[in-house]
Amino acid sequence: MLPLPPAISPARLHKLVTSQPNPLLALELVTITSPTTTPHPATLHSLLLRLARRRDHLPHALALLRRLPSPPSPRLLLPLILAVLRLRRQPQLFLSTFNSLFVSGRSPLPLHPQVLLRLLGVLSSTVSHFPSALHLLRLVSSRLPLPTPLVLASHNLLIEAAARSGYVAVSLSLFHRLRSLHVSPDADTYRILTQSLCRKAQVRTAATLLDEMLHRGIPADPLAYTTVLNALCRKKQLREAYRLLCLMRGRGVSPDIVHYNTVIVGMCREGRPLDACKVVGDMVDSGCTPNAATYATLVNGLCVSGLYEKAEAYLVDMVGKGIVPHFSLFHSVIKGYCGVGKVEEAAQIMTWMLDLGVTPHVESWSSVIRCVCNDEDCVEAVLLQLVTGRRHGLSTSSTLK
Repeated sequence: MLPLPPAISPARLHKLVTSQPNPLLALELVTITSPTTTPHPATLHSLLLRLARRRDHLPHALALLRRLPSPPSPRLLLPLILAVLRLRRQPQLFLSTFNSLFVSGRSPLPLHPQVLLRLLGVLSSTVSHFPSALHLLRLVSSRLPLPTPLVLASHNLLIEAAARSGYVAVSLSLFHRLRSLHVSPDADTYRILTQSLCRKAQVRTAATLLDEMLHRGIPADPLAYTTVLNALCRKKQLREAYRLLCLMRGRGVSPDIVHYNTVIVGMCREGRPLDACKVVGDMVDSGCTPNAATYATLVNGLCVSGLYEKAEAYLVDMVGKGIVPHFSLFHSVIKGYCGVGKVEEAAQIMTWMLDLGVTPHVESWSSVIRCVCNDEDCVEAVLLQLVTGRRHGLSTSSTLK
């Protein structure tokens, strides 16, 4: 029987192991001294990571992993398993290693949620490895007693990855698989699916998912509604968009400024600003206050349709609420009035603009002056009004300063 090696301190062993350039010789040092010296965990961790860097050393690394005095932490496992993934580029080799470590080995290691989610994220980020991510998810969810939050988080991760790559059918399949595992989808699941369905122009299916979410008692995700409303407006299904906006209130979901503005923008884009005005009325009745973006969309939409007086009315309403319009909104109304020969109205807008301390754009001046020069009957009155207004505007600006 060979004599036992002399005992050395764990600190001395750590120095010998870390200074040895050959990881196999370092492993031999640990093995030889094991009867008399218990290595420090940091020594084993360092050696594990060095062994995992080469394909031919991986079996030694995995064997050493099982010799750890306590279950390895995610901080150690993650770099080790990712090293296995990098070295064993064939997915089946990586999956067999994972299976032997965590699922069907002699003494399976505990699978930390952080390790599983990180591995699924790395696999699903590469198109060629995405099937391996699906296989890994099926393996762990069918063979290991995972907590419900981890099952949901891991499925959501792959549902989003599949949706991001355009595989909506895979996302839906994973969504239905959650039900077979008796795990209820959450608001994030529905949001991811509705966004991917809308990107694929499957808006009706997305709207059905919103209905299902409410029937299941899941709190509504405002972003999911915004996505569906925007998709309906882009497909010019404005009636359906307005209907969904009304249904939201009936379902106990209060539409916010983003939901209303989405429909208002869609209606004005399609040349239906009067319908957009009706939405603004509903918006005010429900207690939601229009913002600068709401008014800007309406004023521009009304001007495009030639409804300059109504556009001016919204400018007045805007100022009455303490919102100073951007000079471009004034310019739209001024240019519109000038285009239909309403010089005095354009000059009044210009005067009002100056009273508010808003500097007109050069094009606004050009439009009014050009229009005045074409109408000899009102040249004197309009020019006097502009000059008086400009002086008053300057004094107002200086007073504000």
